[in-house]
Amino acid sequence: MSPFLTALIASGVILIIILSTDLGTRQITNMRLLRSIIAIVIVIALFVRTLPLGGNDPWLQLAGIGAGVVCGLIAATLLPAHRAPDGDVYTRGGIAYAIVWTLMSASRVLFAYGSEHWFTQDVILFSIENKLSGQDVYSNAFVFMALAMVLTRTAVLLVKRRRLRGTRVPTTDGFVDA
Repeated sequence: MSPFLTALIASGVILIIILSTDLGTRQITNMRLLRSIIAIVIVIALFVRTLPLGGNDPWLQLAGIGAGVVCGLIAATLLPAHRAPDGDVYTRGGIAYAIVWTLMSASRVLFAYGSEHWFTQDVILFSIENKLSGQDVYSNAFVFMALAMVLTRTAVLLVKRRRLRGTRVPTTDGFVDA
């Protein structure tokens, strides 16, 4: 499968899952977090066919993971969490959060499309000069970037939930320890 098609399908699936579970006010539940992990496992099973380890292949794939972590942290800052009086923790995903996820997904797809149609020769030269094995390493870097972004967002949600569960909750009669 081409890097473009891989990026399109993987990014689209992940974008739909993330936006459908994070936009609006949503409770942080184990199932909400697990749904993202299940999506990651499925995407890896479908799109990561090989793990190129020659030349600088591992470095490009690690760069994809690093970029995904950074983007996941940026997106997570746009997903504030609060604790309800009943003790449950909720997030509120708004337009800025949706824009970050949409822009990151579109950027991966656009780069993959461009590498096949607009600047193919440049990618080939870059691959030769930097000892990259080819198409699979780029596909993996895109998939790993998307997956690292999801895992980072999931980890941040876990931390937010844990921190907020240990805080005091305002009630009509004062505060209650959780």
